[in-house]
Amino acid sequence: MKFAIAVFSAAHAPSSRRALLFAQAVLAGGHEIVRLFFYQDGVYSAANTIVAPQDEQDIARQWRELVSTHQLDGVVCIAAALRRGVLNAEEATRYQRSAANLGAPWALSGLGQLHDAAQAADRLICFGGP
Repeated sequence: MKFAIAVFSAAHAPSSRRALLFAQAVLAGGHEIVRLFFYQDGVYSAANTIVAPQDEQDIARQWRELVSTHQLDGVVCIAAALRRGVLNAEEATRYQRSAANLGAPWALSGLGQLHDAAQAADRLICFGGP
């Protein structure tokens, strides 16, 4: 079965952890993840400047490792990312900001990528949000 997974909450939120566990279970079950799409506060999970307290799990790091290890399509909504100051090198230059905090394995793209993933997948599963 093919899954598209959308994450709407930041890495420290319980729903982001549930999304990560679900994604791991999907892969362990031999299924395919068409795309991971991070939207709204979910874009914070892709920022490489997030530091988890020592007594908490580093969910943002675990997301990066999952995407890298399994060569998943990890997409961060560009509009949500810009609004929250999550920038790759290209956007940092474009908007004359001193630093980028988004790098590999993430790609910035538009909301259309979520639509495309939903069309390509058998199921779209969403975690978090208002």
